[in-house]
Amino acid sequence: MKIVLCLAAGLLSAATAHAFETAQDATNLTFSAGGRPVLVYRHAGYPFKPYAAQLCSPAGVAVLRDAPFDHKHHHGLMFALEADGVNFWEEIAPSGRQIQCALEPRADGLTQQLDWQAPASNLVLRETRTLRLQPGLGVTLLTWRTKLETPSGRDVVTLTGHHYFGLGARFVTSMDKGGVFINASGQTGETVRGDERLVPAQWSAYSAAVGEKPVTVAIFDHPSNPRHPNRMFTMLTPFAYLAATLNLWKEPYLLKAGQPLSLCYGVAVWDGKVDAAGIEKAYQQWLELVKKTEQN
Repeated sequence: MKIVLCLAAGLLSAATAHAFETAQDATNLTFSAGGRPVLVYRHAGYPFKPYAAQLCSPAGVAVLRDAPFDHKHHHGLMFALEADGVNFWEEIAPSGRQIQCALEPRADGLTQQLDWQAPASNLVLRETRTLRLQPGLGVTLLTWRTKLETPSGRDVVTLTGHHYFGLGARFVTSMDKGGVFINASGQTGETVRGDERLVPAQWSAYSAAVGEKPVTVAIFDHPSNPRHPNRMFTMLTPFAYLAATLNLWKEPYLLKAGQPLSLCYGVAVWDGKVDAAGIEKAYQQWLELVKKTEQN
């Protein structure tokens, strides 16, 4: 069944408001615009965690890869950490699972309630996840919000993880070669191993080609996030990966009862190679969009 819904006007101006065609089945929520796919979110039927299985440029070019043979636990655009020693990133026997408790589809996105459960089914975290597609100027723009809370009976949960744990994107195969990373700081950052780097930056972006079509993908870090600017993780070998991290491998985060951890990130996809000035402009526009959304 296909339902056509309209975005509310007033984020930037009435001229930027547009309609998304929204379709839902047993496993996916799919958002399209003008007959072209924009976002596919796998909300159910996943092995360990829900995720954005696909995000596309305004021209409909898909940039994400799901469960590649080399890292089956890499799912498009995903969010995961380690909590009280339970690994929610990998997908092996001791790993935890993000279990859907409720899903609220909307015209421009979704809100999902998740229980983070350890293998023994004990509850480790509760998450409220909200995804919202927002109107942009020639760019696909997604806001990803995550609120983590301790479950009843837990006074504190310690969040840790490898240097790449956070909100991460795995790209289609052709983007693994010939791509270039840039970031808001202009710095190369800390080298962890090989060409894996961490740099504090308001945004980090990757430009590469899907077939013969160049695209650019950026992750934005909101100033309200703890440890802003977040450490942006990048790697090129043997495949390309981009993630926003809280530097948990060096600085564990103590999530206390009654003190939720709220995170807000933007993900942008352009057709073509975009320079730092163009990305910074979109970042500032995104900040304004988020501000206006919060006021409504």
